Amino acid sequence: MSPDRHISSEDTLRVSVLSEALPYIQRFAGRRIVIKYGGAAMVREDLREAVFRDVALLACVGVQPVVVHGGGPEINQWLEKLAIQPRFQDGLRVTCPDTMDVVEMVLVGRVNKQIVNGLNRVGGRAVGLSGSDGGLVQARTMGDGTLGVVGDVARVDPSLLSPLLAAGYIPVISSVAPNADGLAHNINADTVAGELAAALQAEKLILLTDTPGILRDRNAPASLIRELSLSEARQLIAEGVVEGGMTPKTECCIRALAQGVKAAHIIDGRVAHSLLLEVFTNAGIGTMVVGSPGLLHA
Repeated sequence: MSPDRHISSEDTLRVSVLSEALPYIQRFAGRRIVIKYGGAAMVREDLREAVFRDVALLACVGVQPVVVHGGGPEINQWLEKLAIQPRFQDGLRVTCPDTMDVVEMVLVGRVNKQIVNGLNRVGGRAVGLSGSDGGLVQARTMGDGTLGVVGDVARVDPSLLSPLLAAGYIPVISSVAPNADGLAHNINADTVAGELAAALQAEKLILLTDTPGILRDRNAPASLIRELSLSEARQLIAEGVVEGGMTPKTECCIRALAQGVKAAHIIDGRVAHSLLLEVFTNAGIGTMVVGSPGLLHA
């Protein structure tokens, strides 16, 4: 570089951010982080690109990311093309056999490979999987079956993932899995991510959402809660502060932490590079739920 080149404030800021990230890179090298990918970050092209680059960078600096995804909007598009009316009950997709065929085709055959291709294009080494592969996830039918083949997670066997992660691959997992009889089930991607994080004893579970995180006042983004303990998270659910779509996400974090995951994060996927902001900066960007208070971004 020429000695008379002007160093801009942007250059200085960039180097400062890299320096701030160093201790986090050192701490999380070799650790597993499970990322639930969904919402606007899957729909907007600029955000997709940012997520792909973030995940690839995590892998490049020695972190072992695992991506779990859904794909509701694209499922709805294909159902409409095939003249199948989407139906929901209590926020869950009613999944008859015809709908399940579309869910499996879209999640396993299209969305999964689009994510894999996107990660590979930016320098990652991604491989696409579903719950069927290697007996990774076994489903059980949720409730009394009135929702059709909507499933919960009965069992996770992560042994397939360990050699892939050790070799530097990024597993990308769709939330479709068979039950004990081999019948494919549609499972909520948050649930799969949480149970997978627990089975892998992951350092972090990160849920990309379309909200800033957990808010004390759902109409006031400035009321973002940066850190919660398990007991505080349960209390906010009981008090109704956490409600609607945030309830199952928060419960997912609680279950993962109760099974040994170190920290769970609910972050705003509408912010470009939110993954790196949460993992590699002091302030973070969303809500972190931990087993004990006082561990903010520890």
